[in-house]
Amino acid sequence: MKAMILAAGLGTRLRPLTNTIPKPLLPVGGIPLIVWNVLLLKRHGFREIVVNLHHLGPMIEQVLGDGSKFGVRIIYSQEPVILGTGGGIKQAEPYFSGEPVLIMNGDTLVEVDLGAVWEFHQTRQAAATLVLREDADAARWGLVEVGAGDQIVRITGKGMLSSSPVIPRMFAGIHILQPRLLQKVPKGVASSIIDPYIAAIERGERVLGYDFHGYWSDIGTAERYAQAEKDARAGLIRLVDRQPSEPSTPQI
Repeated sequence: MKAMILAAGLGTRLRPLTNTIPKPLLPVGGIPLIVWNVLLLKRHGFREIVVNLHHLGPMIEQVLGDGSKFGVRIIYSQEPVILGTGGGIKQAEPYFSGEPVLIMNGDTLVEVDLGAVWEFHQTRQAAATLVLREDADAARWGLVEVGAGDQIVRITGKGMLSSSPVIPRMFAGIHILQPRLLQKVPKGVASSIIDPYIAAIERGERVLGYDFHGYWSDIGTAERYAQAEKDARAGLIRLVDRQPSEPSTPQI
C-alpha cells in the first residue's frame, strides 16, 4: 500500500516559528509532526511513502532520510515552485504506478485506523474516499455534504444538486484516490485536489466519505499547536507505538 505525505507548505500562520523550521518538523511531545504521521502509516501497513518538499525541504529530508530507521521506504518529490495539493500530487503521480494512494497532511495530528479506511475504499470500489469528521464549524473549514450510501454530493457548495437529506461534515485532510482522477490535473501548475473530486462528483462517480471520531488537530495556529502539546502531555493522543527494537526519536 502506497501513501503520500504533503509537506511542502509554508506554514505562514505559525510564523515566526516556521521561518526557520518547516511546520511538519514542529515537535509535539518531543516528536516532529511528520514523524508521528510516518509511524501512523507504518502501524497500518503502509511501507512506501512519497513526501513532497518545498519550504525548508532539506531539513525534512535530513530528519526522515530514506525511511529505513522507521521501517518504511521514503522517496521525495521536490517542488522548486510550490504546487498546492493538486499540483503536488500530480507531480508525484509516477511514483504511484497506477495504484490507489492514501494522501495525508504532514502537519496534522490524527488518530484513525488507516487500514480500515483503505478497506472501506477498496470494498466500496470508490474513485476517491475522503476521511470526514463532525464539527460544529464545518462550514468554516470547508463544508462537505454527504448523502445516502456515504456519497459526497457537494464540497464547498459545488457538486450535485440533491433533494435528499445530507449531513454536514468537514474534511480531515486524509484521502485515498485512484490515480485516474489526476488525468486532467495540469502538470507543473498550482491547484487544489478538491477540483478533480468535485468534477468526479458531477460525473456521478463514487466519491465517498468515511466518518471517523478520533483525535484530530491541524496545528494551524499557535493556539492549536499549544493545545496539541497539552494533549500529548495529558496522554490524549497516542500516535507512536515504538517497539524496543525501533529507533529513538530523531533530533532536529
